[in-house]
Amino acid sequence: MIEKNIDGLILDVDGTLWDSTPIVARAWERAARESGLPDYRVTPDMLKGLFGKTMAVIAEQMFPELPLEQRTWIMELCCEYEHDDLEADACDICYPGVISGIKELSKKIPVFIVSNCQSGYIELFLEKTGLGPYVADIECFGNTRKSKGENIALVAKRNHLKAPVYVGDTQGDRDAAFSAGVPFIFASYGFGTVDRSDAKIAGFSDLTLFVEGGSGR
Repeated sequence: MIEKNIDGLILDVDGTLWDSTPIVARAWERAARESGLPDYRVTPDMLKGLFGKTMAVIAEQMFPELPLEQRTWIMELCCEYEHDDLEADACDICYPGVISGIKELSKKIPVFIVSNCQSGYIELFLEKTGLGPYVADIECFGNTRKSKGENIALVAKRNHLKAPVYVGDTQGDRDAAFSAGVPFIFASYGFGTVDRSDAKIAGFSDLTLFVEGGSGR
């Protein structure tokens, strides 16, 4: 259930704030090729089915035939190339209304970001979008090695939130919010589907309905 007096808006990144999969697919394919896998192919649709999981799980699912040490090393290279390519690309890959929406929402309620990504990814998002001043706190798997649910709870606790919500686009996001005891708002425009949610948005700008006192739908 969405409380009328939400005191914190905790956001996922991939599939909720932006779609980086075309850029990341090219970067990861290059990393795989340079790691001795010349025929390995990575597509945006493949990544949409993987994003939201921890990097360790993604590495296992992408390279199940490789020993742990090798796939871990390849994934580290993937993340390095991904960061470089995202930093260099000048395209706006955010979903409509995200940048202006976070700026406006942050005037009324603290905004946070929690993702299963590697360290530095959220910081890169904030740098590329100029949204650093508007986001109160961030956390990710790469920093804590904890699950998304644990990181949602961690951000809520250290920011003294009593009635936060989590906004995401996959079943994993929904499960993480549930495990943290936080209501879940489904971003239906993103990568995945969910079995149920406390509310649903068709576009990022719909979040104003909850922050301005609406109880959602």
